This record gives sequence, structure tokens and C-alpha cells, in this order.
Amino acid sequence: MLTTTRPSALRASRLLRTAAALASVPLLLVGCSSNDKDAAPTKAADSITVEDQWIKAAESGMSAAFGDLNNSGTTSVTVVSATSPASERVELHEVVAAADGTKKMQPKRGGFVIPAHGSVALRPGGDHIMFMGLKAALRTGSETPVTLTFDDGTTTTFTARVRDFPGNQENYAPEGDHMSGGTPQTPAHGG
Repeated sequence: MLTTTRPSALRASRLLRTAAALASVPLLLVGCSSNDKDAAPTKAADSITVEDQWIKAAESGMSAAFGDLNNSGTTSVTVVSATSPASERVELHEVVAAADGTKKMQPKRGGFVIPAHGSVALRPGGDHIMFMGLKAALRTGSETPVTLTFDDGTTTTFTARVRDFPGNQENYAPEGDHMSGGTPQTPAHGG
């Protein structure tokens, strides 16, 4: 038996399919559009991760934290300060070459700037998070939390494992002038 479809039924079927397709277009456009005015700005803390973090073991005095600060965001983020319950004071530091060729550490002016889709390596002999006035010994294998504060006021906390590290011994003047003045001391942090 042979059946045929009438032309009017074909036209009606095509019209219904076309109408259904056209009706879905506004939904697709709404789902794919973005209104930057309504979008919440990305918080610095949401785009930063910390990897390979560790702290140098120390009996007292000073130590330092190291690791990789990674920014998955589309804008640069600046770490402006840090805190830890392990230390009375925590500063962001860098190591620079002095005129006499020795290495000296000093506070990092402006903090650690982590570029968009980039990273900053905190390493012994380079940028690091300085612990000053340890409240107790930092023993190998223990863990210590560190909280970073970013330029937008948000924070993130990571935990770092304490480990032994005998390297890099820069000079440090605790009187506040990290480059000269006072009696330079060899830091216990290896930073």
C-alpha cells in the first residue's frame, strides 16, 4: 500500500519545525550572553593556588616559607601581606645583591605580583615569606598554616610542611633596615 502526504501537511510540518527552531534562538542567546555589569568581579583569593609549599625547620628566631603561587585569573594579583600563628611577625621578603657582592634580604616593596595566568616562585635565595620571632620551634615533619592577604582585601590560607634545609645564608639586620645598619646576622631561615 502506498501512502502519500498532502502538500498542505508537509507545509504545516515544516512551519512547526521552523517555529520551534526560531523559538529556541532567544533561549540560546540568553544562555550564551554575559553582562559584565551584572557579573561579580573575581576575587583575588579565588584565582590563587599554592603548590610545593614548605617551611624551613628552626629552633627559634627566624624561618621562611617557600612554594609556588599560581594565578589562574585574567588579571594580576598582588600578595600584600602574610600572617601565621607560628610567628610574631611575618613579612614578604626578597634577596638582593649588595654592593660588596653579598646577598642581603629586605622587605619586598609592593608585595609579590602574580601575573595573570602566571606564577611566582618563592625560593631560598629569592622571594620568600619571612617568619620573625618564632613562637615555638618549627620541627621537621610538622605543619604550619600561612594566610596570604591580597590587594583586594581577600585572603587564602595554606598549610606548609616543615623540613630541613641547610642552604643559603644571607645577612639580615633586624633593626628595620634590612640592607644596612645594625649588626648583620646570619638568618636561621635559609632564605
